[in-house]
Order: sequence, then structure tokens, then C-alpha cells
Amino acid sequence: MKQFNQISYILIISLLISSCSVEQKLDLEVYETSAAGKNWSSVTEFNVEKGAPVIKLLPEEKFQKITGFGGSFTEASASLLNALSTENRQKIIEAYFGDDGARYSLTRTHMNSCDFSLSNYSYAPEEGDMELKSFSVEEDKDDIIPFIKEAMAVSSDGFKILASPWTAPPWMKDNNDWRGGKLLPEYKDTWALFFSKYLDAYKEEGIDIWGFTVENEPLGNDSNWESMHFTPEEMTEFVKDHLGPQLEKDGHEVKILGYDQNREHLQEWVDEMFRNEESSKYFDGTAIHWYASTYDVFPKALQYAHNKAPDKYLIQSEACVDAEVPKWRDDQWYWSKEATDWGWDWAPEKDKPLHPKYAPVYRYARDIIGCMNNWVDGWIDWNMVLDTQGGPNWFENWCVAPVIVDPEKDEVYFTPIYYTLMHFSKYIRPGAERIGFENPDDSLLVTAAKNPDGSIVVVALNQEMEAKNFELTLGESSQMLSIDAQAIQTIVIK
Repeated sequence: MKQFNQISYILIISLLISSCSVEQKLDLEVYETSAAGKNWSSVTEFNVEKGAPVIKLLPEEKFQKITGFGGSFTEASASLLNALSTENRQKIIEAYFGDDGARYSLTRTHMNSCDFSLSNYSYAPEEGDMELKSFSVEEDKDDIIPFIKEAMAVSSDGFKILASPWTAPPWMKDNNDWRGGKLLPEYKDTWALFFSKYLDAYKEEGIDIWGFTVENEPLGNDSNWESMHFTPEEMTEFVKDHLGPQLEKDGHEVKILGYDQNREHLQEWVDEMFRNEESSKYFDGTAIHWYASTYDVFPKALQYAHNKAPDKYLIQSEACVDAEVPKWRDDQWYWSKEATDWGWDWAPEKDKPLHPKYAPVYRYARDIIGCMNNWVDGWIDWNMVLDTQGGPNWFENWCVAPVIVDPEKDEVYFTPIYYTLMHFSKYIRPGAERIGFENPDDSLLVTAAKNPDGSIVVVALNQEMEAKNFELTLGESSQMLSIDAQAIQTIVIK
């Protein structure tokens, strides 16, 4: 009897130890968008198999803090919203900014006109107006400003706005033209005052501007549409001696981001901007675009920029499917390697290999994941809404937006790009910290971040034609998961 009790005791202890050693399951939610037709669909059942690769989350490894994700308020987008029914207008704004939508947290707009305006215009049209007495944002009051205000009204957490000029008024430039040319030395102080006046004017409308880029694409755009040229030295001097002191004098606490063009020239710009304490005093960070390649993230350039100024912002301020007319209600096109960009036709021969055809969904997801994994803290798409032609655009520089509308028929199409952006913007919130991970599957692209509320968000991209299985682990907890073929997945660990 005594021996039986001993055996029973041993068995009970063994069972207790065995039960304690069983890994706990992660408490998570999974959302997926796929070429097979899922659009931000909740996933609760997974095809799993033993021996799947293990993706290990390492929250103790902390990287950059996230500033946000979002898109841009352009005159083109705002004018299209004006042409839609109240119902569809509200549907789009809720989809971008509402709690049930993408919850955009970082946005951009243009100062003066840009190519995605209906015409050329400036807030200070009066030639020789050195004190900017004629300054007025009246041009924005019918479209951009109402768009921003309605977005503010539905956004629970609010969002930051980054404003960018494409050009100073032509009368301030050496070529007296909207396109190309440089700022005349005698107007540097006037142009700096222009930024301050803009902040005041928008403040009067109830809109706070979080930051500026000094100049959209300072290397120019072959003088096709609004532009103004700066060298790294010229921009740094303008910020150091004119823009920074003017904003400081006027009591404006606003971020200033330099550069604002493609990543292949990033090193020479950050070298000049952050050369020393004096040059970098007024720069809060650097803005970049993605148009140098349809596939290359330029990770070495991003790492270099971070290491040059580790405490400064590094924000992707513009990206879009350019040089394309949108495909209407054709989801498969957005998953297919059929899109081309400006470089397909126009890049110099030596750069042609950087511009092959691509699938829009993959380009977006690859770039955001690549940017996050290489110190970029914010990512902003270009136009939020365009029409079936890819405009309106006064230069006829057609592009694609996540939401396409037909204003004549009052119809709206949410493309797969919209859902792709949502996979990052909805649950990776401002103040989140990117965290480390181990991923043995090179073909499954992954990034991860921990939110201020403690939740962890993982985004995965599977570009393969077959589904993938993997085990996700966090400490002693784990979960067997699967991701469909040609799919993006957001995993929220509570």
C-alpha cells in the first residue's frame, strides 16, 4: 500500500511538472489581405504543421520610436471629395481616419500649388511684397482645409501634419517661373517669413502644423511642374541663417526636416545638414522619397542617415504608384507584376535595372517593412484620393492612390493598396517602439513594434505562390500560425 502511494505521488508530481512546462498560447488577433480576395479579414483558423520555422520576438531589443503612418491632403484629393455625395465623402474620411478605418496618424500637405493641384497658385501672389502683406490661404478654404477639419473630427487620437512647399512664388526666384530656378538671395528672409505666416494662417483655421520639409525634391523634377532647386549647402544655410531663426523669433515650435527626395543621394545631404552643432541646430530630421527604385529600399543609406543623426527623425514623406493610370475595380492588377514607374521609360541607362516592373501591393509592403527595419520612424503615402484617370493633375502627371473615385457616377473603389497601408497604420501607433526578432525564413518579410499600451504588432508579407506556416514565440508563449499565398498579415498580441 505504501509503495502504491509513492507511485501515485510520483505520477501526480510528473503530471504537474508536465502541465507547467506546456507553453502558453499567445492572446492575439490576426488580420489578412491577400490576392485571393481577403481585404483586412479576421483570421481565426490556421493550417499548421510541425517543424514550421520559429519567429521569435525580442521585445528587449528596442530601436526607433514610431512617429506615424498616413497619406497626404492634396488639392486633387480634396476637390474630388467635394464632387462626391456627402455619404461617399464621409465614407472615405472615416476609412482613413475613423476608429474602424486605417487610423492615419501622420499626414502631409503642400504649401502653394503642386502638380496635384488644379492650377498654379501662391499664397503671396503680389510681386515684391517683401513683408507678405498680401499673404492669404484663401485658395485652400474650399478644399484642403475642410478636408483636414473633417478628418480631425473623426480621428480619435488626432494626427500630425507635415507641410511641404514645391516652390516659392515665381517673383522670388531667379527664373521668375513656377518650375525650376533658385530662390534669389534678397528673398531668403521673405521666404522664411512665408513659413511663419502659413503656420499662423492655418492656426487661425483651427489646424496645427506639426512640421515642415524645407523643399519638396530640391534636386528638381526636370522642370516639369512646380519646383525650386537647393544644394545641400544652400538648404543648410537657408535653415541655419533664415528659416530656423525666423520661426524661433515668432515663437513657433515646429519640426524642420531637410532634404525630401530620393534615398540614393541621402548620404551627401545628411553629411552637410548634420556636419556640426551649428549646421544641425534647427534640423529636426530628414525626409525621403522612394522613387529611386521599384524594389531597392537602400538600407545602407537609411542606416547611414540614422547613424549620422541618431536622435533625429527619419521620415518617408512621399510614395505612390507613379506614371500609371489606375486600374478600376481590378484587384488582381495591384497584386500582379505589371506596374511601371517613371524610370521604366525615362531613367538613365545605368539606372534602368533599378526600375523593373513590380506589383504595387508588394512594393508598398516591402518598402514599409524595409524602412521600419532600417530606422525610418514615419511613412507617408501621397494622394489619398484620385480619379479614374489618375488625377486631377494640371501637368497630367497621372498616378495611383489607395482610393479611386468616379465623381460623375459617385462611385468609390478601395484598392488593395488601401488595405496594405492599413496593415501598418491601424495598430502600430505613434510612440510605439520597433522591437527585435529572429526570423529564419528569408522569404517571409517581417517587422514588429511594441505600442505604448503594451500590445505588440507584427506585420508579415508572403510574396510566394504558396501558403506559409510559422510559429510565433514571445517569451514562454507561442502560437502556430499560417499566412496565405500572396498575402499581408497583421498580428496583434494583446
